[in-house]
Parts: sequence; structure tokens; C-alpha cells
Amino acid sequence: MKPNFLLGIAVATALLAAVGGVSAQAPQAKQAATGQTSGPASAQVHSFTLANGMALWVKPDRRAPTAVHMVWVRVGSMDEVDGTSGVAHVLEHMLFKGTPNLAAGEFSRRVAALGGRENAFTSKDYTGYYQQIPSSQLEAVMRLEADRFANNQWPDAEFAKELEVVKEERRLRTDDNPRAQLHEMLAATALSASPYRRPIVGWMSDLEAMTAQDARDFYRKWYTPANAVVVVAGDVDPLQVKALAEKYYGVMPARPLAERKPQQEPAQQGLRRFEFKAPAEQSYVALAFKVPRLASLEVTPEHDDALALTVLAAVLDGYSGARLERTLTQGEPRLADSVGAHNGLMGRGPQFFYLEGVPAPGQTPEALEAALRGQIQRVATAGVTDAELQRVKTQWVASEIYKLDSVFNQARELGVAWTLGLPADHGAQLIQRLRQVTPSQVQAVAQKYFGDDSLTVATLRPQAVSGQPRAKRVIPGARH
Repeated sequence: MKPNFLLGIAVATALLAAVGGVSAQAPQAKQAATGQTSGPASAQVHSFTLANGMALWVKPDRRAPTAVHMVWVRVGSMDEVDGTSGVAHVLEHMLFKGTPNLAAGEFSRRVAALGGRENAFTSKDYTGYYQQIPSSQLEAVMRLEADRFANNQWPDAEFAKELEVVKEERRLRTDDNPRAQLHEMLAATALSASPYRRPIVGWMSDLEAMTAQDARDFYRKWYTPANAVVVVAGDVDPLQVKALAEKYYGVMPARPLAERKPQQEPAQQGLRRFEFKAPAEQSYVALAFKVPRLASLEVTPEHDDALALTVLAAVLDGYSGARLERTLTQGEPRLADSVGAHNGLMGRGPQFFYLEGVPAPGQTPEALEAALRGQIQRVATAGVTDAELQRVKTQWVASEIYKLDSVFNQARELGVAWTLGLPADHGAQLIQRLRQVTPSQVQAVAQKYFGDDSLTVATLRPQAVSGQPRAKRVIPGARH
């Protein structure tokens, strides 16, 4: 799938995992329990801190009688340890499997009966749970979510059954997908110490060895009020939401946060390269350059470079007919069937600038790799035009406006911000900073970050398909 440069702004990640982590004393945790609104760009966002340390962010939007209720926990695959990879994601599944008050699956049935929809997601940086419901049913889902956050429990037999669902999810999404396998190995090759090197779904050997107690221990360690935020957006009154949050979430006992030890990635000392052989119709090449991340909205040289790299990715691949598509997939000789560029920008851990492509028939991965790097060199030598920058900046502003049409996206953006230690109005601040990026800054980062010492190259070598492919199946109860 062609990378979207807006993902670098909206998620981190989706999309998004990390060395160094975010301090437990994130800026929002210091706000008064009486509540504060963010700066002028997001004055509608009201933030509170409950007595037990749990955060609450509320954003009213009264255009429709609906609301989105989310709980975000600042824990993801980066908080696992070797041997238990995948446990954060498995635990996400287990949150649907019961409490002393609810049988397995009853949570979802009750939300559906309220006229809502619900699901959950796990990333390297965080785990999130959401319900989208008529605003009149907000109290009902807050009662349900608070119950499972504080009182999740299930028998070992239920865990064993759900673990098989996760294993099948890994088979369907990774083991049967050569490019997904390649990117899994790319992270494991490019990173040595960072927990980002492990896949979110987990290595199959770790899933095979995982026990119910592994998930319970992870739950007790990380699912504490001070490590979570409740986000509510939609047709709601902030003070009424605060009262409900105190009623259902505020009664949870406070517990200290687990210590997060720094896991700094050592400096890379030379180019890393590997080949991946798998049954496939076409070859494929991916280049991952280590680049700085935007760890906060403070103005620093590294943060300015992270923003300029995001602009560079947009110039290369941010719109139809951008540089990579125009120069590498069109005309004769045509080098590629598809190409892409993406900058990670934000996350709790190290980020990469990716270049990728599928060689056209008769072309080699090596030729495409050289051409992709050549496009970076072209920017380093000749720079970019004001017109190119204006085009991508206009798209960013438009995307921020359109994003407000979705209450779900408003809530999601707030959850991502909290887990990364950013203010509620980080989207508006980012746009303001990105609009100030100059052509000379883009040229400077093209000159600075694309040498061999920061690069890992992965090449997919297609192999003939032997035998019949594994029959795919969907196990009832899969969350995703």
C-alpha cells in the first residue's frame, strides 16, 4: 500500500514504539483536577486529572447526538520483554473476555444493544479501547469500560482459546504476506536494543510459549489509573462527563506506575542489508534510514529536522504525480510499478524515513534502489521549489479541516497526543510549525540523514510457489 504522509502527523502510528519512553509526569498529568482548556487552537478541549491520577480529556461537538468514548493506556509492544512479545496485543483481546460482573463476550453484546459499535487496537506505543454510541448512552459505556479496566478476569481455558485467535491473526496478516514478513525482519535488522524491533503481534515462538499468567502479570503492571486517559468527544457537557468519570473511574485505587528503564538504540556504524526469499510474483525493495523523531513540540534543531523530513516525504510522495511517481513510474524506461516515501515523525521510540518500490518488469531491485536514493540526492543537490512546498502545506491544512468532520478522529487524535506526552492542540501546533518549514531546511535534511551509516536495505526475492497455499480461515471471535 502506498504510504500516506499524513499518517506521520495523525498517528505516529500509526501507526506508531520507543526507546526512552514518555515520562510518567507528562505535561497533561500536571493539570489541575478542576480542569483546564488547551490553548486557543483547541479551546474546546477540557482536561482533568482524577484523584487517582487518571486523566480525562473532553471535547464537545454538538453537531449530532453521538459520542465517542475511549480509554487509552500508555503501554504497547515496546513495553514487553523478550520472550513475551505479543502479550500487549493478546491482553487487548482478553479485555473482552469478562469481569466478575460480565461473562466473556457480554461487553460487546451490551454495547451493541445500546446502539453502539466498539473495538480496540494495539500499537508499539499504546493500547486503546473505544465505543461510539448515542450520547444518551455515555454513562452506560463508561460503567462497562471502567469495570473491565479495573476488574478484567477470565479462566485459563478462555485465554487458550483466544491465543489461538491471535496466532491465526499472525498467520493471516504476516506469515501469509511476504512484504509484511519483510518489514518485520527489517525492524529486527535495523534495531538492536530498541523494543521497536519486536512485532506488535509477537513472534510465533513467543505466542506458542505464552501463558495466561503472562497476560495477567502484564495487566497488573500497566493497567493502572495513572497510566491511562479517558477521552470523550461528541454531544456532551464537560462537567457532566467529569462527574461520570469520577463516579466510575475515580473510585479505582491509585497505584504507582511501573518504572520504565531506558533502552537506547546504539549508533549504527555501517550499512545493513538483507535479502528475503518468499513465494511472490514481484520483487520489492525497502530502504529504512534512521532519522530524528519529534519527541515534543519544543523548538530544537532535531525537532526542526524531523518536521523538514516529513515535508521531504510529502514532496516525494505526498500527492498524485509527486516526484517519485512522476520520475520512476512514468515514461520510458519505466523503473517501477509503484514507489513510496514516508517519514515516521512521532512515537515513543526511534523513527525511520522509508523509501520503497516494486520494480517494473525487466528492472532489478538494485536499479530501483539506486533510483530512489538518486531522488534524495537530487533534493540534496538542487533543493525543492516554493511551489512544491506550498502544495503539500495546503493539503495539510485541508486535512486538518476535514478531520474535524469525524468525532471519532477528534477523539483518536487526543488519545494519541496524550500517550505521546503532547498537548491537546498538538495538531494545530504541528501545522503551524510545518507551514514554517523552508526549502533550505528540506534541502539540508536531504544532505544530512541519507548516508550508508544510517541505512538498512531489505530486498524481497520472489520464489516459485510450490504446492497449494494454506487455506485461509477466520476464527469466530477475532477482534480485528
